[in-house]
Amino acid sequence: MTGVRETSAAFDIERLLVAMRPRLHRYCARMVGSVIDGEDVLQDALIKAVEAQAAAGAIGNPEGWLFRIAHNTALDFLRRRNRQETLRSVEEVDMMVDQLDAVGSRQIAATSLRTFMRLPVAQRSSVILMDVLGCSLKEICVVMDCSLPAAKAALHRGRAQLREIADEPEDTPQQRLSDVDRARLGAYVAHFNARDFDAIRAMISDDVRLDLVSKSHMRGKAEVSRYFGNYSKVSDWHLVPGLVEGHPAILVFDPNAPDQGPKYFMLLGWAAGKVTTIRDFRHAPYVIDGAEYLV
Repeated sequence: MTGVRETSAAFDIERLLVAMRPRLHRYCARMVGSVIDGEDVLQDALIKAVEAQAAAGAIGNPEGWLFRIAHNTALDFLRRRNRQETLRSVEEVDMMVDQLDAVGSRQIAATSLRTFMRLPVAQRSSVILMDVLGCSLKEICVVMDCSLPAAKAALHRGRAQLREIADEPEDTPQQRLSDVDRARLGAYVAHFNARDFDAIRAMISDDVRLDLVSKSHMRGKAEVSRYFGNYSKVSDWHLVPGLVEGHPAILVFDPNAPDQGPKYFMLLGWAAGKVTTIRDFRHAPYVIDGAEYLV
């Protein structure tokens, strides 16, 4: 795990959390198979880290300590979802880890989150840590709390299974927005793009809740109105209805970079025809990394 390492118990945890948040999310998202759920797991992990720091004493490897907390939080999430698999292989095979060429490493780093979920937990974790995040075998042992032979075995088997999966034919059915979702998202997007925020305010409930991820939380129409006011002051966005991981979503593009993919996305919750929740990832653009989306 590259970066600045601090050995003092009084290291600046807030600064470290900000610096590591994108990498921690990348790990969490691939462990649980969703960039959206991955952000939930990450937020839980960050809360646990802040609460645990005071009692942790001297932390010789803060980055490894944070990854370990994120790893355990992801496993807790998987257990709650009743999708927990065997963490360790029964056998601990002492084998050499295959050296991947550059092409193989890039292919694994680009593997879809859905594909990672087909690997057992130990294989998934070891492949993500080494081939996506560039960790060493020693660091994998720390995060997974396992022996070196177990880490080598999990990595070897995970890579082999990913190669087999890559050879399978793609038969995933094409997803699309339902007519209901397209109509209500389309109306919201049309008003937003036209900067008709009075019309947007008429679409939201009086007790609407806003999560401006990694930035702030707001509640109530009066408070959330400031959020729309902030959007009216900038022009680096253009909204398009779409899907993110099968969820109806609003994809946000940069109008000055028409050939690029979305920068981030928004999720809306509805009740009785009104918007009741807004989750905006503008300040957490790392969440779009690895997401499967459709326009």
